[in-house]
Amino acid sequence: MRIALIGAGARGSDLCEHLLPIPHRAGVVAVAEPVTARRNRFADRHGIPPEGRFETWRDLLSGPVKADAVIVATMDHDHKEPAIAALERGYNLLLEKPMAPNLADIVEIGAAADAARERHGTVAGVVHPLRYGPSFRKLKDLVENRRVGDLITLDHVEQVGWWHYAHSYVRGNWRREDESSFMLLTKSCHDIDYLCYLVGKPVKRVSSFGGLSFFRRENAPAASTDRCIECPIEPECEYSAVRWYVAADREQWPAAVVADDHSREAHLNAIATGPFGRCVWKSDNDVVDHQVVNLEFEGGVTATFTMTAFTQRMARRSRLHGTRGEIDFYQDGIQIRDFGNNVTETIDFGDLGGGHGGSDYHIVERFVRAVAENNQELITTGIPESISTHTVTFAAEHARLTGQVVDVQAFAGG
Repeated sequence: MRIALIGAGARGSDLCEHLLPIPHRAGVVAVAEPVTARRNRFADRHGIPPEGRFETWRDLLSGPVKADAVIVATMDHDHKEPAIAALERGYNLLLEKPMAPNLADIVEIGAAADAARERHGTVAGVVHPLRYGPSFRKLKDLVENRRVGDLITLDHVEQVGWWHYAHSYVRGNWRREDESSFMLLTKSCHDIDYLCYLVGKPVKRVSSFGGLSFFRRENAPAASTDRCIECPIEPECEYSAVRWYVAADREQWPAAVVADDHSREAHLNAIATGPFGRCVWKSDNDVVDHQVVNLEFEGGVTATFTMTAFTQRMARRSRLHGTRGEIDFYQDGIQIRDFGNNVTETIDFGDLGGGHGGSDYHIVERFVRAVAENNQELITTGIPESISTHTVTFAAEHARLTGQVVDVQAFAGG
């Protein structure tokens, strides 16, 4: 199977790494990426010849069809045009989340996917990886099989990680709503998606609270300067750009995204002049660093979702409360406690690898199988499902901004 990648940044490159263990099924034959160094590095990695290397997605999608499927992993605000163009040309599509920064564009992508399915028989899905990982799938099975009776409440936490938040949401590409979108959409729409998947019923109402509390200028240490490279407290600061982007392995994420040339000199220049060298308390960021969402589902199940920057681990954890027991979930293990006999069952998943607890590999593998078999049902995060859970995410942010309890159906209709 021939795959084309549009957007060879960190996320697109990571997804395509998971094609390498299944070369008998799929391989990348074309790439569109405007940054020459990234384009050639990715193409060299996957053995793509010069005729398969394109500067723009328009160049890739013009002329004869070059692949069986396209992965779109551009920046969020650049998703709509290449996704719709690929669908109209009859390409199968895997689209990185979020689908787009606003609901109007998301609905437009959905209409294009419906038309493409009817006209070309294409398969389309969105990269909401949590539904696919081994431990996440097991948790869904436990709920569906009523292992702890009827589900009543659940609490889910996305532990962003203190350093990851500073890298991506204070200094990085997702630090400002006007350049990307709001935090709940860019970081947590797949958590909201997974909660909806776990419960299996529509969300009726949402409320939400949160804000940007810590990474603000007034919280900067007294002696700090605007840039780490000139700051007297840099050697002791846990957010030191010198430590994270120069002294670290510069060819690995997160340091690798700071400069395309991974020499020490290039990285030093990047933190001296670019966004990744700014003090985390004196950047131009405006997205929230903590947020809680309360959800009420049809049938009465309630859930809370918490996104917080202030964690050591970069992982998810959940607690589910049923009529017959409760479940503690971590990405690498599950504990089930039975009320009747007070017995605790432990399921250990061991090392699931990187990429959302092993989920990234499984969504790519599932997409490849879905295209090979032309079976849309193999993708549990199809476009219609994703539109529905994106709508919940937008409704939750509307609730945070207005201080209202939002009726999701009425919000979607509006």
